[in-house]
Amino acid sequence: MTGQRSTDRRSASRRTLGLIGAAALVALVIGLMISRVDHAVRELTLPLADVAVIREQAAAKHLDPALIAAVIYAETKFDPRTSPAGAEGLMQIEPATAEFLAKLSGGYRFTTGDLATPSVNVAYGSYYLRYLLNHYGGDEMLAVAAYNAGLANVDAWVAKAHAEGGQLTVSVIPFPETRAYVQRVLGAQQAYHATYAKQLGLGQSG
Repeated sequence: MTGQRSTDRRSASRRTLGLIGAAALVALVIGLMISRVDHAVRELTLPLADVAVIREQAAAKHLDPALIAAVIYAETKFDPRTSPAGAEGLMQIEPATAEFLAKLSGGYRFTTGDLATPSVNVAYGSYYLRYLLNHYGGDEMLAVAAYNAGLANVDAWVAKAHAEGGQLTVSVIPFPETRAYVQRVLGAQQAYHATYAKQLGLGQSG
């Protein structure tokens, strides 16, 4: 009887271990499924592509890579197309703006057809962001507003706000489209920081 009880205990122990192993396997499978679902949802709601180009241009232009990604998100959600106004590529650069930037940067061999190439488009869009940030003393909100509404409009809004003894804030931007655009970009910038820090090389030295 003693031997039988010992055999029964070993059998019960094996069954218990088997159940634990099966439960662990189920948990692992569920975890992998959830991870894949989370990744799919993230890709749909906050897409990211051309990471190497974004990181390269951010480093070259001394920009926050999350800001570049956020502008691309607001402009095209990483699905480049030609706008009714003729803006091209990931960052929706208008040909006239591109030609202006080409002259500033010395890119005399530039043609508007190049804007369909992600590396060229992001390079010019990043150059423009840096140009706007320099113009506004590093103020990202003003730079983003000018990216959407144009330098002349934002300069006029800033001058008017200063003349009235204040400063231009998001809430008083006259164009509703630009106001919404700035909120969308700055919100997306925070989201890219939180979601894609590793991919964008954020917080890494060198």
